[in-house]
Amino acid sequence: MELAAIVNSVDPGAPAANLGEAAARQEIDELLYEHRNPDGTFAGVAGAGPFRLAEWEPGRHAVLAANPECAGGKPFLDSIEIQLGRADRDRMLDLELGKADFAPLSPEEARHARDRGIRVSVSQPDELLAIVFLAGHSPTQDARMGHALSNAIDRAAIVNFILQKEGEPAGGLLPEWSSGTAFLFSTAVDVSAARALWGQIAGSPKMALGYDSGDPLEQAVAERIVVNAREAGIALHAQAVSGMASIAATGVDTRLVRLRMNSPDPGEALANVQAALAPLAGLDAPSLSGSAAPEQVYERERTMVNGYRVVPLVWLPEVYGLGPRVRNWSAPAPGGPWPFADVWLGDAQ
Repeated sequence: MELAAIVNSVDPGAPAANLGEAAARQEIDELLYEHRNPDGTFAGVAGAGPFRLAEWEPGRHAVLAANPECAGGKPFLDSIEIQLGRADRDRMLDLELGKADFAPLSPEEARHARDRGIRVSVSQPDELLAIVFLAGHSPTQDARMGHALSNAIDRAAIVNFILQKEGEPAGGLLPEWSSGTAFLFSTAVDVSAARALWGQIAGSPKMALGYDSGDPLEQAVAERIVVNAREAGIALHAQAVSGMASIAATGVDTRLVRLRMNSPDPGEALANVQAALAPLAGLDAPSLSGSAAPEQVYERERTMVNGYRVVPLVWLPEVYGLGPRVRNWSAPAPGGPWPFADVWLGDAQ
């Protein structure tokens, strides 16, 4: 049995954040090439070595062959053919025509996919979309700027209209299903409070909000935030930038970032968030142990959020389109790989 997968986002098991389409494709190329074991087995997509990397064409195509010597037993699938760089619309068409059995989709496309009769699997919300106030940018060092912008943003509207209700507003850095304390962080919009805070800042500062030029979702969210900000009298404009590598050279003051959880454990997940965002936001808090007590996790999260160097926006789920032949599929846990080793293919129903 061969599973045809259309892929255009990073593997959920990869440690880096999903920071846009171009970066995602590059990460997959690096994952496929660099994460091979010495004997040729490949663990990046399906866990501890159930497949070997049989073919690889950077940015375009890869084939994984079943490894009969895998410690967990030979997988059900004989091979997985992966196509890279396919847009959402093309991936849905491939699923409809039976050219693909599996394809990651953008959260905002989930409803559209269902309307077209495509099987859709949605994970727990496990990817944070947030604004980072960049370190070293003097116009954004006043915490009142982040506080004002946070109050101005209508997170519910982002979820309802841009994400088509596939996601959750985020006031903290961990989702409710993981920490159990997300409800303690406000996601309410308060334009009056935002206007009052902004009025306290001298000099009428202006800010640029950067978003990945290759990510339509980031662009839509950035444009919505600009509308919210201007309603509160905040001088903000959106600016497309080319990937995270260009942050230092773009001149933007704030940046949308997407960061996927690396673990369902709140301590480990928050430690990863802090490690990833500290260099960008200039956070100087000591590192958090992955085995920290719940009270310590909450206090560290509250400290980071109340510093307003990072403004959480929404939690995004992972959305997968599945072909009619796919059996035994289960959405991967945060930080876990796609469960291709457990999937098998049956007759289309």
